[in-house]
Amino acid sequence: MPAPDADGLGPEIKDNTDGSICVQYHPNKSGRHEVQMCYEGCAVEGSPFSCMVDNIDGSYVTAFGAGLVGGMSGQMVSFTVTAKQGSLSKLDVKVDGPTKTDITRKDHGDKCDISFLPMTPGIYNIIVKYNGKEMKGSPFVSKVSVHDNGMPSGEGRKRSQLSLGNSSEYSLKVLETNVVDLVASVKLPSGAIEPCLLKKDSEGHLCVGSFAPKSTGDYAIHISRDEKPIKGSPFHIKVGDKELAHASKVKVSGPTTKAKANEPNILELDCSDAGYGGLSVVIEGPHRSEIECKHYENRKYKISYSPHEPGIYILNLRFADDHLPGSPFLLQVEGEPSGRIRETVTKTMEQAEPVKKNQNCEFYLQIPGTNPFDMEASVTDPDGSTELCEIMDEEDFHYRMMFTPQMEGTHTLSIKHKGLHISGSPFVYSVGQLSSGGTHKVQVGGPGVEKGEVGFNVFNIYTREAGAGELSVAVEGPSDALIKLEERPHGFLGVSYKVKVAGMYDIHIKFNDGHIPGSPFRVHISPDSGVARNVTVHSLKDRGLQVDKASTFTVSYNGAKGTLNACVRTPSGSHEDCFVQEMDDGLYGLRFIPKENGVHYLDIKLNDHHIPDSPFAIMVGSMAADPAMVLAHGDGLERGSCGIKNKFVVRTAGAGSSFLAVFIEGPSKCALSCREVDEGYEFSYTPFAPGKYLITVKYGNINIAGSPYQSEVTARGGSGSGRKPSPLNETTSMVVETVEKRPGAKSLRRFRGDASKVNVRGPGLKKARCNQTQTFTIDVKDAGHAMLCVGMVAPNGLPEPELMVKKNNPTQYTVSYKVVEAGEHTLCIRFGDEEVPGSPFSIAT
Repeated sequence: MPAPDADGLGPEIKDNTDGSICVQYHPNKSGRHEVQMCYEGCAVEGSPFSCMVDNIDGSYVTAFGAGLVGGMSGQMVSFTVTAKQGSLSKLDVKVDGPTKTDITRKDHGDKCDISFLPMTPGIYNIIVKYNGKEMKGSPFVSKVSVHDNGMPSGEGRKRSQLSLGNSSEYSLKVLETNVVDLVASVKLPSGAIEPCLLKKDSEGHLCVGSFAPKSTGDYAIHISRDEKPIKGSPFHIKVGDKELAHASKVKVSGPTTKAKANEPNILELDCSDAGYGGLSVVIEGPHRSEIECKHYENRKYKISYSPHEPGIYILNLRFADDHLPGSPFLLQVEGEPSGRIRETVTKTMEQAEPVKKNQNCEFYLQIPGTNPFDMEASVTDPDGSTELCEIMDEEDFHYRMMFTPQMEGTHTLSIKHKGLHISGSPFVYSVGQLSSGGTHKVQVGGPGVEKGEVGFNVFNIYTREAGAGELSVAVEGPSDALIKLEERPHGFLGVSYKVKVAGMYDIHIKFNDGHIPGSPFRVHISPDSGVARNVTVHSLKDRGLQVDKASTFTVSYNGAKGTLNACVRTPSGSHEDCFVQEMDDGLYGLRFIPKENGVHYLDIKLNDHHIPDSPFAIMVGSMAADPAMVLAHGDGLERGSCGIKNKFVVRTAGAGSSFLAVFIEGPSKCALSCREVDEGYEFSYTPFAPGKYLITVKYGNINIAGSPYQSEVTARGGSGSGRKPSPLNETTSMVVETVEKRPGAKSLRRFRGDASKVNVRGPGLKKARCNQTQTFTIDVKDAGHAMLCVGMVAPNGLPEPELMVKKNNPTQYTVSYKVVEAGEHTLCIRFGDEEVPGSPFSIAT
């Protein structure tokens, strides 16, 4: 129990036999005390609890409760004061604030419960006196913000957050080519062992992430691969007082009490003297706020925030989960309103009827901009068998897909246009018993949540797997929106919205009052494309492209005028600009070089307006990576425990090769690792706090069927399970570049080595003599395991006729060669896929 002097406090827990408990402790000094309360090893909600204790005239007085810190207007704010039994008549409490406030007081025994109803947001001073003397900490400053129902443009309180982990990274100064299969744990000074996070820093060094030590001493970091320690493990970190996380030592400058709406407000935070810990910025208020880190260097941050509307907001600044001095700040935001308008429609979605095997099933979608002859739909059953669906083309780009399942279980429905998945595909379709449902099971797809023009825009919502509930769709932006819902059978809903003014719009989709994954969707609405409709693309290949080989095509203006821009969105999520060159009046040549396999999307815009058919889907690689063929299974997708590994497998066999990305979002970071198995990849994650975790699995930057999954993590078992949940939603991610796997095939052993650590030396690297044997040695002692390749080319371009590699011991090789032609010879040495230092060598005779 942290306190001014923690010795002798002796907290006692008594069972009241009525479902409640009583905690008693005996303070021996005045000041702020912190009560940390755990149940089954897990911090209970609200823990740690802060109590202010004072000694007045030989009697202890204690004040505690959320109301001493803040609350919301229009809601009761309460706190408690305790004093010696029978002396509560000496207690006097007053509240001063922006408006007159009546106090409700209830005395019983040695406890006085006080509540008041603030009707106006602002700062309220709570004055607590005992026997005519103010207690320590009085007046308490309670910061009251706007109540949810008083918000003119929202559906509840808006919360914007930014989490920055740069200042919580500890570099181990070790280069590792791959971190996905590394497993790490930390032995604390107390002797307890907890899992820990690993990542690469900006220089490629291995580092410990989310490092926020709470006590001084030696921290031993144990890192292993395939259950074998890597070189240098364990790594020891000596933590003194300077390394401990001290939120009070973070220096803050900038607007913390007054700010401007719709303008950048710059905060500067200096964490250089605060030790190791993560920094978080949270703004709560009547509207959303834009928050971003503008600059980071030497543990100093420059944060920009911009609330959308004037009003009263709460600014929370935390370091290592502790508030900075003065936080939370009551932030008065002034300035002109943005003029954004929000329109909302709601609809009650009924529970879909279960479907039995051999029963006809239908999927009904609206997919604008498609050609019915290029549409294709297929369904994959739980055994992996795939059959084509019947597609009926109906008016206004409506399509009806029909199929008859032959077995019960979870089926995957793939809908493709020109061989590529449409927005939202693949879909999950349960035959037999429906899944448990939930907000995370709602799927959304269509051009209307990606881009749009002034006028009507459409998208589809699929709620069959989510169960019954209240669905709401809101469009917020520079103009009002006319929203129409099109009822469709079997859990489908069509949405169209019409806007009159171009700009940035937010589309909020909620199910049972909770945002679905990805909501709110930010959509740029451009003016009527006008002349951009005239622009055409020629000689663009959308199949058969190869990595590192340029693809070129032309764009013709056809009389249009304006500025042309083009960029490529890659499967890994990055954006690459295309090279644009004018070839003739109104004719441009464009080029890009793909760097990875998978589906790329090419955006071509004239005057910031998409041209017809943009974005263009382009397949790079000989075999398409199909997310519909990727399945995830395992207990870790549904449940887990703190402090221990929770596992699930992503099956990629038969799905081609691409980037496999896993994101885990919840009340704490997770130690995440991956290992290759025969059918795909097994992921292990170790959360540090209980709660609900959302697990998103993407293949080629497309959600696999069933993703995201929701795992309920409890505090049973394992070390590290006593941590309290973070006030923010923390995200842990990992990306794996997969290899092509065949169903039923065994995985080949994959070697990993570091070519930069190969040592090559000897006279044969400097000069050669015709018809004389030359030698040099290669030492791979510190380079790990990989294939060693040595090759030499003569001046005529042909391989040297005599070249031999001999193994001297497990890590050292002697290479001998004899050249017969005078001139410059080229020697190449590779370890794995990389050249060793100095290679290729140029050797002259």
